Amino acid sequence: MCVCTFTLSLLLVQQTIEKISSGAPFPLERILGQNVQVLGREILEVSRSVKAEWLQVNFSENQLPEEHARLLLFPIEDNQYCLQVAYIQPSEKQPFGADVCWLQFMPSFFDQYPPETLIANPPFRFDQTTEQQFSICTQTILLLEQLKSAAGMTPFTEALHCTELAIHLLRRAIENITVPFTVCPVPACRFLTYDSEREKVFEARRIIEQNIDQSYTIKELSRMVAMNECYLKKGFKALVGKTIHDFQQELRISKARVLLQQQGQTVSEVANSLGYSSISHFSTAFKKATGIKPCELLA
Repeated sequence: MCVCTFTLSLLLVQQTIEKISSGAPFPLERILGQNVQVLGREILEVSRSVKAEWLQVNFSENQLPEEHARLLLFPIEDNQYCLQVAYIQPSEKQPFGADVCWLQFMPSFFDQYPPETLIANPPFRFDQTTEQQFSICTQTILLLEQLKSAAGMTPFTEALHCTELAIHLLRRAIENITVPFTVCPVPACRFLTYDSEREKVFEARRIIEQNIDQSYTIKELSRMVAMNECYLKKGFKALVGKTIHDFQQELRISKARVLLQQQGQTVSEVANSLGYSSISHFSTAFKKATGIKPCELLA
């Protein structure tokens, strides 16, 4: 079902700016609508510049939105900005419920960057109130899960870890806005109008997600989901937003970071557990995706 869009009144903008300037919570109704009911709220301490909350909410019947995310930017004054990102995912436990992760990047967060850096070819203008809606990719889901389960460290290392995840989520949000999700319009993708064909593509995605240590070929996946290889290749790119190979690599590298940073596994152990044929193959793939060697995360 379509997600309702909202129009900002001058009064709401002024009230929002005053709340942000004073550090008060951002109005939930601005993102989710007037009829949403908050069932639970958990505040995650990140830093003075980054705030995070987890919310369990309930919508009126037939008002539950699809899974999506929204980015909102508000200029406070000259060279002062506050940016909000809300991730809305339908709940598996509540019929009309949703889980919301709400990140707030305060003006002090942007103070650390030169003004010319912020205005150099951005996907939106920092000097205007902006609202952007985008899809939640698989890597974002993994980052949200890590943010929600971040625990077991010293307070300072946990804060550093959460800050790193929040910044990574912001970067992914901006990337998703820069390259918005659109269904492939070419004739070869007309088969995606059928629910049964879309479900085959989603089943292929689930197989990959549940078997990160396996590197499936298109031929192998097409047989597993009973779908034409060409259709699976084009349909996967259209619905998931990336090729099957890129999707598998993204999941494996994201999992590798967790194993190296949080679980302290060696590079050799991580390479073996994720199904890479050799350490050198894993190291090459990891550096290509992240810009650093896997051993650097162990330092």
